[in-house]
Formats: sequence, C-alpha cells, structure tokens
Amino acid sequence: MLNVCLPSPVVELHDERLTAAGVRVLLKRDDLVHPEVPGNKWRKLKYNVPLAVSAGTLLTFGGAYSNHLRAVAAAGHHYGFNTIGVVRGEEHLPLNPSLAYAVSRGMHLTYLDRATYRAKTSPLVLDRLHQEFGDFHLLPEGGSNPAAVRGCAELLAELAEPYDILLCAVGTGTTLAGLTTGSQPTIGVPVLKASLEDDIVALQQTAFGERVGDWRLLAGYHFGGYAKRTPVLDAFIDDFVSRHGLALDWVYEAKMMYALFDQVRQGAFSTGTTIVALIN
Repeated sequence: MLNVCLPSPVVELHDERLTAAGVRVLLKRDDLVHPEVPGNKWRKLKYNVPLAVSAGTLLTFGGAYSNHLRAVAAAGHHYGFNTIGVVRGEEHLPLNPSLAYAVSRGMHLTYLDRATYRAKTSPLVLDRLHQEFGDFHLLPEGGSNPAAVRGCAELLAELAEPYDILLCAVGTGTTLAGLTTGSQPTIGVPVLKASLEDDIVALQQTAFGERVGDWRLLAGYHFGGYAKRTPVLDAFIDDFVSRHGLALDWVYEAKMMYALFDQVRQGAFSTGTTIVALIN
C-alpha cells in the first residue's frame, strides 16, 4: 500500500511580478502526494489499481522517458500486481534512468516500432499483446481513461480557499477533463503541438456523458513540442529556482508557469484575480 499525502498542500507564491499585477497565485503542490507516484499520476491510478489487482497484471504504454511508466511500476510493486510497459521505439541499452527505475520496480518492458506504436490501440496490436502476455488490465498511454478522469476530479474537493481560475499543464488531457467539473473556469496549457480539445471532450463524454465545465486551452507554450526545451525555458526554470526554491519539471509544469507569468505580463488577468496552479 502507498502512504499518500492527501490532501496535498496549497501554498501562496510570493513574487513581485504578481504583486505588481494585482494577481494572487496559489500552488497546489500535488508533487508532494508521494515520492514515487506523485500528483496526477496517483489520482489517475487510484481507481485503476483495484482493476489491476483483480486482473493480476496491468499493461500500459509510454515513451522511453515516461513518468507514467515509472509511476505504474511503483504502484505495481506496492500493490502486488504485475506491470508491463510497452515502450515506443527500439530498445537501447543501457536503459535510461526512467526505464531502469521501472525495471527495478518489477516492470517487464517490451517495445514497438514507431509505426506500430501509432496503432497501439488497434485490435490487431492488442490481440498480439494478449497472445504474448495473456489477460491484463489495459491502461492507455498516460493513464488516460474514465477511471483516471474521476480520480483527477477529486482534487477539486481539496481546494478550500476561494479562487477564480484553475491552471494546469496538459499532456493527454486527462487531468483537465476531470478538473473542469468544478464551478470555476479551468485553463489548460498544452505541452505538445497536437490539438487536444477533441481528446478532452471524448474523455469527458466517456466519463460523464457530455462535455462539462468552463475550460479552454492556452496554446503557444509548448517550446517545440512534447519533452522539448529551449534556452528561454531553461532560463525561466533557473530563475524560478533562484526566486522560489522550487525546481519545476521542464516537461510539464515549467511550461505552465512560463505561460502564467507571460499572461500576467500581458495583462490577461484582471486585478484581484486568484489563480490556483497545479504542480504535479
């Protein structure tokens, strides 16, 4: 069993740039939920874990540097079910730290070439995986399914202090799909180039029967695409650490926080606005 820290703390971010704009920012520190299965990784897995325990095995997908694969491997280790990670691309040895960690937690890795990986949810590919590995609980890439959406939605009940806008980084869209069930607007910052609105709507329709909530995506802050970075983003991360002592994850939260400060600089938020920014 995992000893998770819930509710995760909410702390105010004190920054003269925010003060000058009359904007208040609260950080929802979901990164502190658990060292191995932090933030939305745990929320996405919460209702998938019993299904994996029942099946005995969980199979999921991810890239070579996937934090999702790490979290699934850790959950399997702690809850006693087998984990299989289907990795995009060819095997490269020695394993990078992410995949080495997953293996250390008992995950069996298998690989699909990039063309096959793009068809990973097709009956042909899934049948092949079942033939090789038998029965398993299938968890889509990034933990993106209705059970994960419901788990993410539970975060809203932990926000006791009034706020005007909820802000989160967007990869698969699962976290945003759940967070939009609240009464306040939600803004998602995509960290990849792809259009995600249809995916988010589809997740909500599957989980809730319809598109729900007041939400929008704030594009233009992907810095070249998923897991891509630039000197501008790196300088922002270094400055943020210097100012606040918090090292932002460059794949997700750094892009979100850069977008937040850029929007504040542009005057996008009216004086008196309180924003909750989700740190996973």
